[in-house]
Amino acid sequence: MNNDQVKRLSLALATLLAPALLAAQSPASISRAVNSITPEDIRRRIGIIADDSMRGRDTPSPELEKVAAYVAREFRRFGLQPGGDSGTYLQRYHFDRVQFVADSSIAFVHGAGDDVTLRYATDFVFADNAFASGDYAGALVVLHGPLTGATPVDTAALAGKMLVLATPARNRAERARVFGWRPAGVVQLASDPDSVWAVATARSSRPQLRDPVRGVGSTATLRVRVQSLRPALARAGLDLDALRQAGPAALEATPLPGVQVHVHATVRILKRNSAPNVVGILEGSDPRLRQEYVVFSAHMDHVGVAGPAGSGQCRAIGADSICNGADDDASGTIAVVGAAEAFARLRPRPKRSILFLTVSGEEKGLWGSSYFTEHPTVPLANVVADLNIDMVGRNWTDTIVVIGTEHSDLGVTLHRVAAAHPELGMRPIDDLWPQENFYFRSDHYNFARKGVPILFFFNGTHPDYHRVGDEVARIDAEKESRIVKLAFYLGLEIANRTERPKWNPASYRQIAEGAN
Repeated sequence: MNNDQVKRLSLALATLLAPALLAAQSPASISRAVNSITPEDIRRRIGIIADDSMRGRDTPSPELEKVAAYVAREFRRFGLQPGGDSGTYLQRYHFDRVQFVADSSIAFVHGAGDDVTLRYATDFVFADNAFASGDYAGALVVLHGPLTGATPVDTAALAGKMLVLATPARNRAERARVFGWRPAGVVQLASDPDSVWAVATARSSRPQLRDPVRGVGSTATLRVRVQSLRPALARAGLDLDALRQAGPAALEATPLPGVQVHVHATVRILKRNSAPNVVGILEGSDPRLRQEYVVFSAHMDHVGVAGPAGSGQCRAIGADSICNGADDDASGTIAVVGAAEAFARLRPRPKRSILFLTVSGEEKGLWGSSYFTEHPTVPLANVVADLNIDMVGRNWTDTIVVIGTEHSDLGVTLHRVAAAHPELGMRPIDDLWPQENFYFRSDHYNFARKGVPILFFFNGTHPDYHRVGDEVARIDAEKESRIVKLAFYLGLEIANRTERPKWNPASYRQIAEGAN
């Protein structure tokens, strides 16, 4: 056999052996990677992005931009590929700051005897700002009963109507479903006492940021005081109080023949804004599976600084006016950064690609993750799982709540991985607070509603939640390092196995299909 033949044979053998060589990382490679996740690095990095100089990382703010730039630099240093816009690590979304003009915003109920005038602030306020100035009108239909599950109502007939929700929407999924019926307007009923109504009026009248994903839609949303609407409905033959006390098993629609609601809204645009997401990608090693992605996500933003009159979510305590957000969610952001560094050290790389995503606007309503899942920088159908990390630096030292385990086989995988690593001293437990609906309150939900299986790592709230006491000094970095290691091992398992994670079919129908 000559030299050329030897070379060809060696090349052929190498080609045949390549899949075996890529099948798994060596124990030594995994150990080097996981040992790069240290309490010291976690504490140092949280100290950078939750420092007073970052002024609570509000969306939008110059400080949030600094944090995004820092995360992007770390991703570049690790050798991750840019996964944002135009070959960068940043994905930007745009939104406006708007304000309702009270004097020229008004509503009318026609056709229920004498016309009824509803005055802004006195009788109604706008429930959100995802619509433009103009007139919104339609026949009045009262909806009553559950807004989820199968419905006997012809929802196509609700398009262009003004829908009064006698049964309120309880979460984002239910609100999204109602908007999906394309009504001209949605009326939410308010039974607030005068003192609470005054606070709602003041909040609605202040300048507000407009949701970047919903943007400007064709549906006006109002909160109308029950006592302001009750007389008009009574004259049309509907006992609103009796209807609200009943509890039908399925959604019912009650049209009021001849009755219409007409809303005139004036919305002034005060300022154009934008905010960043940061996206870094570690390309997988398998020629086929590298087209699929495991996502690690967390939100970079927090609630900022207390306003001059204590406005916004942050409240000053004494001389401290900065809500640092060390646990919420600098801890999660740095968990994603630490996991990215660990995965980048693996040789060979995992079979699937890993996408590391830090988003903004979570505190405004999951804006950044909503934008990413509506405008993904990789095919969303190829995302096999999202592991979301939001608040993992406080509370218990040996357990971590992982929400969503019952909805897919990711739960089984998690518990198997945790059992295989008793050295971590970290036991995943199920949702302790189902009544709080945390499943719908962090960035993983935007992946779940698009059909991506998720797990949500979360240590629960504490007395410093959204307060100035959520500071770096109170972070348990040693505990967090073990949680990040657990998430690393879990992500590696998902990235390397042949099968994609699978939904529980009933959960998929409820969460993914029910959200559309």
